[in-house]
Amino acid sequence: MKSLFPEDKIQFDVPNAIVEFYANFFDTLPANELFKQLIAEVPWQQDNITVFGKTHPQPRLTSLYGNEGKPYSYSNITMQPHLWSPLLMEIKTRVEEVCQENFTTVLLNYYRDGKDSMGWHADNEKELGRNPVIASLSFGAERMFHLKHNAIEDQKLKINLQHGSLLMMKGETQHFWKHQIPKTSKIIGPRINLTFRILK
Repeated sequence: MKSLFPEDKIQFDVPNAIVEFYANFFDTLPANELFKQLIAEVPWQQDNITVFGKTHPQPRLTSLYGNEGKPYSYSNITMQPHLWSPLLMEIKTRVEEVCQENFTTVLLNYYRDGKDSMGWHADNEKELGRNPVIASLSFGAERMFHLKHNAIEDQKLKINLQHGSLLMMKGETQHFWKHQIPKTSKIIGPRINLTFRILK
């Protein structure tokens, strides 16, 4: 793993948001190893989600880890956390060193191929507090991360989330912006995303 210097960080110049990106947070070899371990060790599940009155399987697999058995709810799904594993504690400690935060919870998403996706949303659940810090770590196939401002139509951002990269959203971002991982028709391999957050 490499040491991080300030020049490794990209901060995007967008209104009403703090969005920071570390393209090479993990070097390729440790990222490869972590990706393999996460696929093998995490107890993945597929919940049903209801959108516009229709219920269907969520288009990705998920898992939740966290402190003190605190559940996390989003999109009418309530997840119960697993206890932190040594692998996830190691990753969490590394992320916290850079973010200067103490995360209580991580939601993991497993995108099996380009058909798996996440629709437009904001991480604005009340248990995340007023201005949540979300640290999003990616392993595996690259996917495009889209952001759009709620009120300013031409304020949009696309970030290529590559293997071993870390994206942070802070400040007012969740009040003013939504984000998604769209489907893609490209033939691509699996991707795992870990979103660290603080439940109040």
